[in-house]
Amino acid sequence: MRILVTGGLGTVGKVLVWELRRRGHEVWLSDRSHHHDALYRRCDVASFAQFQRLFDNGPFDVVYHLAAEFGRWNGEDFYDSLWNTNVVGTKNAIRLQQKHGFRMVFFSSSEVYGDYDGVMSEDVMEKHEIRQMNDYAMTKWVGEQQIMNAADMHGLETVRVRLFNTYGPGEYYSPYRSAVCKFIYHAMFGLPYTVYLGHHRTSTYVTDIARTLSNIAENFKPGEVYNIGGTEYHDMKEVSDIILNHVGREDSFVTYVEGEPFTTKDKKVDVSKAIRDLDHKCAVPMSEGLPRTIDWMRSTYGQHRPNYIGVDELERFL
Repeated sequence: MRILVTGGLGTVGKVLVWELRRRGHEVWLSDRSHHHDALYRRCDVASFAQFQRLFDNGPFDVVYHLAAEFGRWNGEDFYDSLWNTNVVGTKNAIRLQQKHGFRMVFFSSSEVYGDYDGVMSEDVMEKHEIRQMNDYAMTKWVGEQQIMNAADMHGLETVRVRLFNTYGPGEYYSPYRSAVCKFIYHAMFGLPYTVYLGHHRTSTYVTDIARTLSNIAENFKPGEVYNIGGTEYHDMKEVSDIILNHVGREDSFVTYVEGEPFTTKDKKVDVSKAIRDLDHKCAVPMSEGLPRTIDWMRSTYGQHRPNYIGVDELERFL
């Protein structure tokens, strides 16, 4: 197939591109920065004109629409970018889908389950009134509703996926990244961080996610929505303890707090549909995935905490 992956330089995107190409598909990718890949095109999906230009070289069979602003606190501090990218960008994708007729895989989030405290099956929102607890979660649920409306109004064929706490090599550190990424970076350099004891997750290694996502293109069921998550239900202290043990540090710089407000507390996920339709498998347990991720971050950041390169430091490279 001829496939486009928006957000193709992201943590999930670049591994998905690799997996789809490994299967023999012609895979183009886009993101907001410049990049060297021959099939890469720079694009801000919130700009319809830029998004439209991705189709100048011909149509696509499937578009994986990953491009999004990520994270609860990122959505507070940069809410204008969040709403433009996640909501306007999705509307642009829908308009282009109307015009070009491709099938789309839309990326939602486990955060759409909000304050629900039961097992998260895909039909929860059909049975219960759910309060999404932060702007990031809201934009993802708005995106799902845009997708469902477009299917009803225009007959567009889209699959929605709700990812549950993906981690792995390729996620570069910033204060807005995932808990696993932040825990590893801070533990490596002995920097303070906070663990919320009352939160439970099912973390999913990135290659397991990419394999399942790739199966959608080959077994596409329009209108379906899938939870794609892990099978190891754990609290966040367990993750932190594995990381600290692997980097050889005590927890003297870790602060333990019962809970973080305005984010989903417990994510007990039902992945039976993804297993049934997409052959979803969790081949990499946390005991293997976390050390692999730590080793990648060590190789990326070295033994010393990196600093931004100022003028004086830059002189060494000129």
